[in-house]
Amino acid sequence: MEDKKHLDKVSAAGLLVALGIIYGDIGTSPLYVLRAVVGSDQPIQEDIVRGALSCIFWTITLQTTIKYVILVLRADNRGEGGTFALYALVRRHARWLTVPAIIGGSSLLADSIITPPISVSSAIEGLRIIYPDIPTVPIVIGILAFLFLIQTFGTSVVGTAFGPIMLLWFTMLGVLGALHIIDDLSILQAVNPYYVYHFLNDYPGAFWLLGAVFLSTTGAEALYADMGHTGRGNIRVSWMFVKACLLLNYFGQGAFIEGLAGQKLGERNPFYSLMPEWFLFAGIVIATAATVIASQAMITGAFTLISEAIRLNFWPKVRLRYPTNKKGQLYVPSINWLLFAGCIGVVLYFQESSRMEAAYGLAITLTMLMTTILFSYYMYSHKFNAWFVMFFLIFYLFVEASFLVANLAKFTHGGWVSVLIAGIMAGIMIIWLNASRIKLRLTEYVKIDQYIQPFKELSRDISIPKYATHLVFMSNAARAAEIESKIIYSIFQKRPKRADIYWFIHVDTTDDPYTMEYKVNTIAPDDVYKVTFRLGFRIEQRINLFFRKVIEDMVKNKEVDITSRYESLSRQNVIGDFRFVVLEKFLSYENDLPFRERFVMDIYFFVKNFTTPEDRWFGLDTSAVKIEKVPLVIRPVVNVKLKRIDT
Repeated sequence: MEDKKHLDKVSAAGLLVALGIIYGDIGTSPLYVLRAVVGSDQPIQEDIVRGALSCIFWTITLQTTIKYVILVLRADNRGEGGTFALYALVRRHARWLTVPAIIGGSSLLADSIITPPISVSSAIEGLRIIYPDIPTVPIVIGILAFLFLIQTFGTSVVGTAFGPIMLLWFTMLGVLGALHIIDDLSILQAVNPYYVYHFLNDYPGAFWLLGAVFLSTTGAEALYADMGHTGRGNIRVSWMFVKACLLLNYFGQGAFIEGLAGQKLGERNPFYSLMPEWFLFAGIVIATAATVIASQAMITGAFTLISEAIRLNFWPKVRLRYPTNKKGQLYVPSINWLLFAGCIGVVLYFQESSRMEAAYGLAITLTMLMTTILFSYYMYSHKFNAWFVMFFLIFYLFVEASFLVANLAKFTHGGWVSVLIAGIMAGIMIIWLNASRIKLRLTEYVKIDQYIQPFKELSRDISIPKYATHLVFMSNAARAAEIESKIIYSIFQKRPKRADIYWFIHVDTTDDPYTMEYKVNTIAPDDVYKVTFRLGFRIEQRINLFFRKVIEDMVKNKEVDITSRYESLSRQNVIGDFRFVVLEKFLSYENDLPFRERFVMDIYFFVKNFTTPEDRWFGLDTSAVKIEKVPLVIRPVVNVKLKRIDT
């Protein structure tokens, strides 16, 4: 209940951060949407302008306001939003929901690579109004490098810095639009949905223009994905201001374009045409800053998406950093630089923002479709009215499928790029998920107390050289009385590891940022212990340091004697040595796997070579760590046809 209150809390600072990091994408759409719908080569007709405005008004209202702001934001997972947060809420009900989750997540990651280049490029190209020969590609790359570099400071810092700029931007949108609406108040008639019907029914090729109309709502999915960064309350309140400013500007542009009836739009940008000549330079500067900020929503959304994907076994375990005190405020270094590399590739390939438009919007349409499916199942599982759930599903599947078909017209002109990127991302997720399921076949846990006597006998067996006074294993077993069978294999079979005391450590990460707790399960006094750490998500896992504190507390309470068991050292009260063992699995050659499973596991272990090693993940002292490889035998070879012959 406390989390819900915090999520719905509204504050001036929260509203400013929301403006700075959430609405950049959807907030800069007036720069190009209406121009793309109306076109530059056809004579302007009043019915077409009003039909386009009506389509934009109802698209923003139905998609962004009703679907996302009012409905989908209700589906928070401990304050987090996004495709995977929604999937985590419903996955136990149906296994097939994995499919829309992977498609939606990978499509959003693809859009995170497309959005920054087109936003920044369109901003910089606006400077050509003043400097026609200015080179844009080097400037775009430089700005993108700066944008990705400042992510290390956290989205709170970025949002606070960008918030005032976006507040100025939206205020400018509203004022410029209102000034031109006053010139022709009849333009407001476009809110009548009849104009949508008239536009799509009577204007040849109008359906294919829905791809351009859809660009007016492309930031809606990022709005949901970034809920953990600002909270639901701040999004809902700030959206009322943002939507009003957007619609005022769209209708102001419509009033201006209607004044050109019978003429061609040509090279004129209706957005800049709203500005008085004396304000043009300042307007371009503000627009440039706003479109640079537009990429921020997708970047922060990608960070949230990856953190959720790791918890769901959709993505390799990569390093997460929390630059601020709020859980939603996170930074993922590997994804930051992966997105940066992808953005640079897009800029170098397309060169101009007009060429990037073909790749823009297609991926996010897929994400919205998948969100519709997942949220419909969420409502169904949470006992919403069945007729409402059915209506929601059918209505939004129809609307978003229409946008998808219209966007597919862009496929051969560059849309294939976003589909290719999404396909690569989905491939990684599918492989990682399948590899995790394959590994589960072998994941076995055993009761530690079954091995108390063997542990004691091994400790006293002087025929085996002593491995360490204190031998410490990292364990994934959440239950206090269990450990993995592979640890038993390592101690007793691979190489008998004689020690005086055996320790098993498990780490449980909590949702509270600063939890630092532990509990000790004494399996056998002075022989076997299991320590479970409960660490907050903001706490770096410095297990070496924390374990030392546990030992100090236990010695103080006379729960354990850590004096060296070597006779000469014991007489001098020397503390015994500690040695950590981390088990690293590898795919055994003894497996007899089908081609598909062999391919999946080979890719899995190849990618794992580039992820954070287990000892570094846990913050262990590398001088006292033994990385031990253990075979992962999933399906042993049977019926070996080997024949003995007589000599």
